[in-house]
Formats: sequence, structure tokens, C-alpha cells
Amino acid sequence: MKLLAFDTSNQALSLAILEDEHLLAQTTLNIKKNHSITLMPAIDFLMNSLDMKPTDLDRIAVAQGPGSYTGLRIAVATAKTLAHTLKIELVGVSSLLALVPEQVEGLVIPIVDARRNNVYAGFYQSGQAVRPEAHLPLAEVLEIAGAADQPVTFVGETAAFAEQIEAALPQAAIPIQPTLPDAATIGRLGLELPAQSIHDFVPNYLKRVE
Repeated sequence: MKLLAFDTSNQALSLAILEDEHLLAQTTLNIKKNHSITLMPAIDFLMNSLDMKPTDLDRIAVAQGPGSYTGLRIAVATAKTLAHTLKIELVGVSSLLALVPEQVEGLVIPIVDARRNNVYAGFYQSGQAVRPEAHLPLAEVLEIAGAADQPVTFVGETAAFAEQIEAALPQAAIPIQPTLPDAATIGRLGLELPAQSIHDFVPNYLKRVE
């Protein structure tokens, strides 16, 4: 199965093409750019680099959220249009799960900045959710981390919150690992999921738009 995966849920744009589990090509652009302008040229570039045509694809895997409202709309609209036009499968993958590195023991908490000291947060152990993903005040996430009876690692958009994490949990020596969106991870996760209805597919915003 040839699969195109992409994530525009936040500042970074990540794009990958896989054949089954094998990564054929990947690119990440981590600068402030309008994803509506850069996404399709990036897809064209990656596919042309592999001498692939759109009709070679079997499935689209897209970061479905949570994240930037505009970024999610761009990604989901593009994914649905491609899947419908090419008559191929579509799957959505959690933007937070895709931030979780492999082989990290204990509780892993991926976070994404949701402004006003709020975050989108996931809670994962061995790749499985142990609490629902949620839009939360950072203070509540820190309370959950402090109550955990196992090692805790924060990943994702951690830079803006590192000082607060370290101040709130000094005795725990909480590891903090900034991670970028990884379309290859989204692609591999997307291989294991059942195809979803293109008509019913919507972004997972996790909060109301202001």
C-alpha cells in the first residue's frame, strides 16, 4: 500500500510518502508559513521526486487534530479532496499521538500550545491512551503529572512551558523533550486504522472556536 501522510495542525508542516511500513520520502518545514500555500507544492515536490503519480496512491493519512483551527481545516479539506478525487481511502490520526516518540517508558504527555496558558494534552503509555485527549489549563495537566505513580515525560510544544513544568514538579525531575510533528509516524499509525467515511470526516478541534 502506498500512503501519503501529512500534518498541518500547527506551525510545522510535515509530509511523508510510505510504501507499507517503508518510508520513501519525508519533508518537514518548521517556519511560520501559510499552509494553504505550501501544502500542495510540497506534495507535488515529494511525489515528483519519487516519480510517482497521484493515481499511485492507495490511502491518505492526515493529522485530524487537535491543533490550529486554520491548520486543521486546511489539512482535512485537502485530504478529503484528494481521497474523493482519487477514490482512495482516508484515515485520521491524532496530532498528539504523532508527537509521542517510540521507546519512552512511563506516562508520556504530548502538549500543544492552545494559548492563554492552556494546552491540548494527551496521556499515553506504550502508545495507548490512558486518559482522553483534552483542552486543559496547563496547571491541571501539571496536577495530573504530579499525581502519576510512574515516570512522566512531556513532549511536543514544550518550549513555552518548560519553566512552569520544572517549577511545578522539581522533585520529579520530569524529562522534557520537544518534538515536531512527524508525518512518517502519522503514516505508520494510519496503516493500522480502518478507512473512514470521507463524507463524515471532520477535524477534531477539542474546543469551540472563539
